[in-house]
Amino acid sequence: MGSVAPVMSFRVMSLDGCKSDGMKVRIGVAAGAGVASDPIEFLGLVDALDDLGYDSLWVPDVVSTPTLDPIVALSVAAGRRSRLKLGTHLVVPGRDPVFLAKQLATLDQLCDGRLLLLAVIGLKRPEELAAQGVKAGDRTKMLEESLHIMRRLWAGESVSFDGDHYHYENVSLAVRPKQDPLEVWLGGQVPAALRRCARIGEGWMPGLCTPNEAHESRVAIEAEAEAVGTHIDGEHFGVNISWVDGSIPDEVRETVSSRRPGLDADDVIAVGEAGLRERIDAFLDVGFSKFVIRPATTPESWPSAVESVAGVLELQT
Repeated sequence: MGSVAPVMSFRVMSLDGCKSDGMKVRIGVAAGAGVASDPIEFLGLVDALDDLGYDSLWVPDVVSTPTLDPIVALSVAAGRRSRLKLGTHLVVPGRDPVFLAKQLATLDQLCDGRLLLLAVIGLKRPEELAAQGVKAGDRTKMLEESLHIMRRLWAGESVSFDGDHYHYENVSLAVRPKQDPLEVWLGGQVPAALRRCARIGEGWMPGLCTPNEAHESRVAIEAEAEAVGTHIDGEHFGVNISWVDGSIPDEVRETVSSRRPGLDADDVIAVGEAGLRERIDAFLDVGFSKFVIRPATTPESWPSAVESVAGVLELQT
């Protein structure tokens, strides 16, 4: 058998004297590129997050970059630590919704209800679309059909469904999630994505946006929800935030520009622990309370990287 990463110990941040304003403030970390080729590094990150007091570990779902499969990675993390919540930005289109529903229900059962789900359609890159095996224009409809099917299965129903992309007759699951319901958050910032979140989402978590943009989008989501007769809990608004240790590298600026033309990287990328704390405070001021942070570039050591900004955990409640 291969070597097993030792259980590592880190300084644990005090949560006394933090800013709460009545909100449940939670901070997790997304494990991006750099951990896929080094299992010891990934396990060390899991230990560090738990020891330091972070709320959750998140594993993004991108096939064409060196990231781990989220369901497998979170299963490993679930068996290693019993407190840490387990989240993923999960690409749904391209996966069979019945098999996916069973995988997620099983994981939620085995981790005792610690699973956090943010459903995404996937990046609009040729290599990602090829890996998904779907057309770009079909993905939003596939997402909606999949969530409808999975939620009915998780509720214990026998499902018959005849949609544009999926067709089932009297399908049911013997395994159900520990959480009831197993909530699914959505992302996206274009108007159609905001309307979709209001209709079928149980939370909203975007990335690469300013506090003002996030606030305006939340207002739009809540207005649409009221119009269609749905409701999103006020605690279910969060944001993904990236940080760098020093000055923002040119490649990070180029990435921001390619994904959000016209947006200045200085307005969305935090610099160091102080900058990250300032960014989180700004989102707290507009009512966002759930945060997934990540280094904008691959760190030499993931455990050291998350320890270097652990002062932000004073904001958790």
